[in-house]
Amino acid sequence: MTTSQLGEYLRDRRTRLDPAALGFSSERRRTPGLRREEVAQRANISPTWYTWLEQGRGGAPSAAVLDRIAHALMLTEREREHLFLLALGRPPQARYQGAEGVTPRLQRLLDVLDPCPAVIRTATWDVVAWNRAATRVLMDYAALEPQQRNVLRHLFLDARAREAQYDWDSVARAVVGSFRVEAARAGAAAAVQPLVDELSRLSPEFRALWNEAEPPPSRHEAVKQIRHPVLGSFAFEYSAFAVDGRTDLSLVVYNPATPGDLQRLRDLLDS
Repeated sequence: MTTSQLGEYLRDRRTRLDPAALGFSSERRRTPGLRREEVAQRANISPTWYTWLEQGRGGAPSAAVLDRIAHALMLTEREREHLFLLALGRPPQARYQGAEGVTPRLQRLLDVLDPCPAVIRTATWDVVAWNRAATRVLMDYAALEPQQRNVLRHLFLDARAREAQYDWDSVARAVVGSFRVEAARAGAAAAVQPLVDELSRLSPEFRALWNEAEPPPSRHEAVKQIRHPVLGSFAFEYSAFAVDGRTDLSLVVYNPATPGDLQRLRDLLDS
């Protein structure tokens, strides 16, 4: 990183903003976008120091100042991360904002993945979107209250989850490990604490796994076997992916592990 790269990035983002939309006069401007002093005003920092940053003369700003500049320039999460990499050589600390649902584009992605069951879950492992295959194979999420669409609550508190797993103990260990890592990565430690407290109170198994000195390993790819109440055993290649631009969401896909499993799944969805 060079100070000139940081200055160029700040100038580029400043010129993309509409002064009138942000309450500034758009008259008598020789160049598009906000003036430097207007960005400084929005960020509550010294106009002189902001000017030095754009000119490559200022020292490295603090993370708090960078956050104010990012807000002043109305940066997206990806642009904010790039700003931190330019200025400090590291990404910003994760900040969990919680999911407010998914976009139509993400729902269309889930739907096109049929016949593979697929869901989108939050960092607190609440399922917020799913496709038709997930409803038929995993759970009828639409029939549940939103607060009950939680993977950990189902796994540790619902007897049906134990019946569906061939090796419940191994699955539970892997789930707790992944849950811990994803919550920390998303900056959601405070958000998951009420769920952790609830499960620790209601499930001795969860409490023991959560309190282990060496946490269970997390996994993002594995082969998962489940017992379906109608069709019996299914084997799936389980994969979890980060949703681009959303630290609070993960896409989980269950891909049938064999051609026979795939055909039985198609037959199930066609029935």
